[in-house]
Amino acid sequence: MTEYLDLLMFAALIGAILLGYPVSFTLTGVAVAFAALGWAFGMFDVSLLGALGQRLFGTMTNDVLIAIPLFVFMGVVLQQSRIAEELLETMGRLFGSLRGGLGVSVILVGALLAASTGIVGATVVAMGMIALPTMLRNGYSPKLASGLVCTAGTLGQIIPPSTLLIILSDVMSNAYQQAQFRQGLFTIDTISVGQTFAAALVPGLMLVAIYVVYMLVKAWTSPKAAPALAIPTARPATREVLHALIPPLLLIVAVLGSILGGVATPSEAASVGAIGALLLAAARPQASGSGSPRAIYLGGGALLALALLARFAPVRLQRGDSGTADWLLGAVAVLLMAVAAFAIAVALRRAWRGGLLKPVMTATLTITAMIFATILTASVFSLVFRGLGGDAHIEAIIEAMPGGPEGALLFVMALIFVLGFFLDFVEISVILLPLVAPVLIVMGHDPVWLSILIAINLQTSFLTPPFGFSLFYLRGAAPKEITTGQIYAGVVPFIGLQILGMAVLWLWQPLATALPAWLF
Repeated sequence: MTEYLDLLMFAALIGAILLGYPVSFTLTGVAVAFAALGWAFGMFDVSLLGALGQRLFGTMTNDVLIAIPLFVFMGVVLQQSRIAEELLETMGRLFGSLRGGLGVSVILVGALLAASTGIVGATVVAMGMIALPTMLRNGYSPKLASGLVCTAGTLGQIIPPSTLLIILSDVMSNAYQQAQFRQGLFTIDTISVGQTFAAALVPGLMLVAIYVVYMLVKAWTSPKAAPALAIPTARPATREVLHALIPPLLLIVAVLGSILGGVATPSEAASVGAIGALLLAAARPQASGSGSPRAIYLGGGALLALALLARFAPVRLQRGDSGTADWLLGAVAVLLMAVAAFAIAVALRRAWRGGLLKPVMTATLTITAMIFATILTASVFSLVFRGLGGDAHIEAIIEAMPGGPEGALLFVMALIFVLGFFLDFVEISVILLPLVAPVLIVMGHDPVWLSILIAINLQTSFLTPPFGFSLFYLRGAAPKEITTGQIYAGVVPFIGLQILGMAVLWLWQPLATALPAWLF
């Protein structure tokens, strides 16, 4: 029995989580308990725990993970400043006259918010409070409307930038390095966040297209489930549409463009996104009541000019051959930085006076603490699990699967899908993937393609009852007439569409590998 302590440890973790204990405390508690059991039975070397300090310090100083709080800040600012709400209302009026148009607008807005915020909870709650009542008033099926809102909200997990892709990039990069060490390679390649973002872009848009096609087909075959607007509303003018679309599109171009274009690292791009979201919020009429937003616009222009300068004419005054032109460029850069700094100070002042900054900082701290607590305590769990021989057991199980590499991958994907019924994406990413990913990569699976295939599977964990987070978010924001059973039933077709998306990506790997190969 003692030789199976590692598997009992994993089973105990699942059981404790199902009982409702906080995940972070559960991870550490189970790890300490089984470390003591393993030591008592002579199965665990307690000196391994001496590596904990180094592992935790390495996590907290990881450059990749620094981007997480910045992206969270960016998303919370957009949600709190009502930019997301305005986008929802405008797109609903734009597509409402089409049969199923409200549903299409929810999907498209979910994609835009995903590419500019990446926060599932904020997107689902916002659409649950605004779009869901509108769809119900216009005769949409409660099941279909609930499923649409939940599914569109989860696009923030697969369309970059997203915290899932950042965590997955770090985990898969480490797994790729381990796989190369096992193969006896000494020149080690890694996977960057930029590569992961680029790989996720086309599959994410593919999922959006699948959802839109399904919505249109559903509206055509079941007109009563997704009718056109019963009460005609004025179509928004072009100026209104641009006013709603430009802010998120600017952020998308600034963040993803700087990463994919090689101008900035993910952490630097996240900083750009956080500052950009703050400037956009401060420039809105509600925030600029105390003064003209001209300074904000000038600051945004200065930041754009600095980005172009860094891309096409970088200033390097430390070189010995710097001439007059270089010093003039340096002076221009300093002036632009001063204008940008002044605009940021004005934006912070307006955000504070408008009551925006405090809830944004509180929400950012709460979400970031939750993510990092899970990552850090999972490090404790994985160390004890490996010390008990768990990694060897997992590797043996995967290699014993019939069907070779394809059969092994199918088994792991099914395991991740099942665990998604009970665990959060962060827990699966930092507990299970470090154990299974190196084995799959050694078997010959492309690590970048594998990352995105797993990302879509993990995205499904937000939709699968009974513990899908999107279901809980919508339950809290939905009108009283929407029952929990209707929400659960509504997501079932979209879970099937997620599986269809995974199948398409499985059969056609270039969907994930072509863009990063071209860019990097």
